[in-house]
Amino acid sequence: MVRILIAEDHDVVRSGLRHVIESQPNWQVVAEAADGKEAVQKALETKPDVAVIDYSLPLINGVEATRQIRAALPHTEVLIFTMHDNETLIQEKAGARGYLLKTDTQRHLIGAIEALAVHKPFFTTKISEALLESFISRPARERSLLTHRERSVVQLVAEGHTNKQIARLLKISLKTVETHRGAVRRKLNLSSHIALIRYAIRNHIAEP
Repeated sequence: MVRILIAEDHDVVRSGLRHVIESQPNWQVVAEAADGKEAVQKALETKPDVAVIDYSLPLINGVEATRQIRAALPHTEVLIFTMHDNETLIQEKAGARGYLLKTDTQRHLIGAIEALAVHKPFFTTKISEALLESFISRPARERSLLTHRERSVVQLVAEGHTNKQIARLLKISLKTVETHRGAVRRKLNLSSHIALIRYAIRNHIAEP
């Protein structure tokens, strides 16, 4: 039996994923989550074989949720599920061994879970080509402008969380949050809180 967790904040999409997954013999959805914090909690409770996690989850984004799940459950494989074919997102897998665009769900979801269930990586041709092209065409410094932790902080700032709330969600100290915020503003040359929020929305780190 392959035990699967689904983390997706849209009820209709989550229901559709569950329907496809449970139509397969010997596959079982053991938990569902609507935000990143809940995804981590449900994963720790149910210890799934595969977690299908939307990149753009509220509270804790998919990358940070993946990092926390993989740190606690190294045998749980993660499939990052997103609408953005952005090479930055691919590089931020944070331990995920699969990456699937939502537009490819119908063709590749089952194959992706099958691969991850036996601990094999999964990337569609489209994703592989996008990743290769990004490394060829863009300098390393630009590709790695923000770390995955800095992007998590930016998302939570854009969603209106205070530094104390961010520290609690990411399980880091208040001083570390302040350090990350300062580093982000220096790297991106942002002069205000509003500029940071605009950057987050423009770069698909937070939803408008």
